[in-house]
Amino acid sequence: MRVPLSWLREYVDLPSAETGRDVQAKLISAGLEVESVERLGAGLSGPLVVGRVLTVEELTEFKKPIRFCTVDVGPANGTGEPQEIICGARNFAVGDKVVVALPGAVLPGDFRIAERKTYGRVSRGMICSGDELGMGDDGTHGIIVLPPEHEVGTDATVLLELFDEVLDIAVTPDRGYCLSMRGVAREVATAYGLPLRDPALIDVPAPNSYGYPVQITDPFGCDRFTARTVVGLAPEARSPIWLQRRLQKAGMRPISLAVDVTNYVMLELGQPLHAYDRGRLDGPIGVRRAEAGEKITTLDGTVRVLDAADLVITDNRGPIGIAGVMGGADTEIADPVTDPATGAVTGTSEVVIEAAHFDAISIARTARRHRLSSEASKRFERGVDPQAAAAAAQRTVDLLVLLAGGTAEAGVTEISAPSAPRTITLPADHPDRVAGVDYGRETVVRRLQEVGCDVYGQDQLVVTVPSWRPDLNEPNDLAEEVIRLEGYENLPSTLPKPPAGRGLTERQRFHRRVGRALAGAGYVEALNYPFIGEGALDHLGLDADDPRRHVVTLVNPLSDEEPALRTTLLPGLFTALRRNDSRGSHDLALFETGLVFRPEGAPGTAVRLPVDRRPSDEEIAGINAALPAQPRRAAVVLTGAREQAGWWGKGRPSDWADAIEAARTVAAEAGVELIISADRHAPWHPGRCAALHVETDGEKVLVGHAGELHPRVVKAFGLPARSCAMEIDLDLLERADGGPVKAPRISLFPVATQDVALVVAADVPAASVEAALHEGAGELLESVRLFDVYTGDQLDEGTKSLAYALRFRAPDRTLTVEEATAARDAAVALATERTGATLRGV
Repeated sequence: MRVPLSWLREYVDLPSAETGRDVQAKLISAGLEVESVERLGAGLSGPLVVGRVLTVEELTEFKKPIRFCTVDVGPANGTGEPQEIICGARNFAVGDKVVVALPGAVLPGDFRIAERKTYGRVSRGMICSGDELGMGDDGTHGIIVLPPEHEVGTDATVLLELFDEVLDIAVTPDRGYCLSMRGVAREVATAYGLPLRDPALIDVPAPNSYGYPVQITDPFGCDRFTARTVVGLAPEARSPIWLQRRLQKAGMRPISLAVDVTNYVMLELGQPLHAYDRGRLDGPIGVRRAEAGEKITTLDGTVRVLDAADLVITDNRGPIGIAGVMGGADTEIADPVTDPATGAVTGTSEVVIEAAHFDAISIARTARRHRLSSEASKRFERGVDPQAAAAAAQRTVDLLVLLAGGTAEAGVTEISAPSAPRTITLPADHPDRVAGVDYGRETVVRRLQEVGCDVYGQDQLVVTVPSWRPDLNEPNDLAEEVIRLEGYENLPSTLPKPPAGRGLTERQRFHRRVGRALAGAGYVEALNYPFIGEGALDHLGLDADDPRRHVVTLVNPLSDEEPALRTTLLPGLFTALRRNDSRGSHDLALFETGLVFRPEGAPGTAVRLPVDRRPSDEEIAGINAALPAQPRRAAVVLTGAREQAGWWGKGRPSDWADAIEAARTVAAEAGVELIISADRHAPWHPGRCAALHVETDGEKVLVGHAGELHPRVVKAFGLPARSCAMEIDLDLLERADGGPVKAPRISLFPVATQDVALVVAADVPAASVEAALHEGAGELLESVRLFDVYTGDQLDEGTKSLAYALRFRAPDRTLTVEEATAARDAAVALATERTGATLRGV
């Protein structure tokens, strides 16, 4: 809503020194969103005067039409002589009054006017258009032609009201009354503590039986309809400059007098109106629901097929308007037409004015159904004051009679459905308890009265809500009014005080440790939406019976392509990886921790919880039972270089081992050790996939997988070649937690290192050999590390050599060579027994 400050001052006596910025600050403090204050006329300076065109000479020797004009500007040019001006516009003639910028004037955009020679003549000024003066669109896109009554030499900046300030207010859906000067003026008057001159407080004649006939068959959709008739209008009458300028400042384009007046009253009072050419109406005006398939041509020239839920205005021929949205072309106010022979002007001389109140939800749905948002629908769907219809109709009648010389017929039609004032019972201290501030009863009553409420009672207040505030429906709404008018900035800032002894749970600490550990290992966290589509599951290469295909489908998904909750974290990470790779980041290591959703059994239906009391334990348990299982997972994806090349040597690319190492990093935070074994599991490469197990209560439990992704999956998701991934269940890791992690004991004795190379079959996993070495070496073994894998001519076909470095250390003594060798031999013996390994070279 654009609010000119000059117009606002008609209803509130603001201090003369008060600027638009000052008013903006007051309204923001009162809870309105004033987005900006526009200073009209900024950079504009005179002389800018009214002139009369004396002569027009057509210069035809140039490529485009040019006119050499002489214009009488009176004494404004200091000589009284006609001003010579070159102009290319053609929408004016000899005798017309125009706006002239004389040499020395500066127009918006720092456009300076001076005498200059052009087209072989000297031009001493400029004949101005509305756009050149920053006035906005007047519909002509040409020179401003003023009414003939304005005197030559008059200051045009005052006549055209070029200097003003306009507040641009973003009106939220609950503040529909602020889509009018009346509503904004009420807020300004309250903010400044000044009286309001309510433009709706005018004398309105009582309804009678001889007004224009109206029939309403849907009182729910239209609970009030006022019709007034004005006859004898002068078809040639134009909107006066002050009315046009107010419409332009408010962001509307002047069209014709009758239409401009209805738009003006709508902006003033917030009540949308419509004017019908009575000569084009056929019988009584009706209000009903449309019949499916009915058609109407609206004022924008579009033929629209109506829905059975649309509320329409009709006459004997059928629909003549979509109620509350847009009128029809059949009853449009006719443009004036001048007979070239006689000079007589014909056009609309009799109008029927409609001021009605329509159901907000019905209008909102119709506007969206037809994708037809109008100034009227914008107001109706936010709530219009039903009591303002009669005053708006009377105000329209008064302006038409004043400006077009018409006569108001005595007939007044007013149909209204029975209604009672809305009342709300409010404890006097309720706003105090909501805000945590002691306002007191007197302040509460005063503030509610300022917004138009009638208040009665002492400890229990009975509040009658004004008709223009449909958003006030319960005690909290009234409390909000008191709080905002007292000032949100005056609310104390009180930090919540949590009870002592309650911090993060052990589960929360574990999840945070996992995130910190992965970040410390060089991974970057990526947060993705928890939604998935069937296409992503197909790209993963999942079998038809894979549990990950059993998803929870949302009733109202954000995207039809991803209508379900995710059962794995990997697709979201793949998308993030692909996006970053496409933008030039090729060495990537991403991780995410979050919930996945795994429905088990038949879907349950949650009961609706009460809001007037705390739900019982059984009700909460029922809610939880209806929810799908939501295990927390951690996942990583890698591609590109894991170690960069530099002066220190060659780098190396990411591979399946890094994905497994990420899993070990996560498991270490839970204090458990992973058992690694080969596996085949989508979406990983069947030959480079590791199953991750932990031991829980003596049972081996699968907690995740890691390795290199299958080439088909890489291609389907558009990932770089040889991308790797890992996904692990944090909840299962937490259950396997063996308790607090014990700090390692630091031995003061030296380490004894023994290397061993074992030859095994090519299909024997290195992890199995390592586990056997670890178990066979006993307590003296501190660590075992695989440092070389060899396959080649020196070995039999189908075998490989695994070289391990074994570190031995005793806590209480220096080991002898014999002790270290004995431990190594025991380790080799167990590896031989379990995996068939043999010492290389033996």
